[in-house]
Amino acid sequence: MPSATGYEPKPLPFSKNLTGISAKTIAIHHDKLYIGYVNKLKEVSQKLAEMNASGVGLDAANQSYSELRSLCDAKTFTANGVYLHEYYFDILGGNGQATGTLVDALVEKYGSLEKFIAFFSATGMAVRGWVVLAWDTHAGRLKIYGCDVHNQGGIWGCIPLIVLDVYEHAYFLDYGSDRKMYIEAFWKNLDWNAATKAYEQVKGLVISR
Repeated sequence: MPSATGYEPKPLPFSKNLTGISAKTIAIHHDKLYIGYVNKLKEVSQKLAEMNASGVGLDAANQSYSELRSLCDAKTFTANGVYLHEYYFDILGGNGQATGTLVDALVEKYGSLEKFIAFFSATGMAVRGWVVLAWDTHAGRLKIYGCDVHNQGGIWGCIPLIVLDVYEHAYFLDYGSDRKMYIEAFWKNLDWNAATKAYEQVKGLVISR
């Protein structure tokens, strides 16, 4: 959450033990990796603020290499690292029971919930970093997007609803290289109420040009 000193880490939104994802994995994932991204985001933001306050000449803003370019790239990487992890944690802690208007919308779009889960899961096997079910405010409908790293593959104007982290740190301690088993465990822990609440806040939102 924002504070006077910058962005601050959010606590885990659930306290229960997950099915198939160990407490140790979650602790490392949240307390080390996620909080590490928050700290780096604050550090990068502070350096950019100092650079802005001191003034930056155009001769120092080189697109091949410059401190400003490096910091701008680091800010998108760390900010997306923070936000994507928060979306991921926000929809964990459930029992996988699929009900609600988001489920209804997915059935309408994909033909069945099973087909949606199969396609989303397959995307998780195909990419290296993240899978996102989002509300696309340009298209005015649900879309699945995948990306390899935090600041590549994201689509401007899309609001994440269900986010799956498929980097090895999310599952290697529990499953080794067996990502498929981890993805199956993910669905058992999905909080569909949380995902539906997010969907209800944005469904129908279309940004017209």
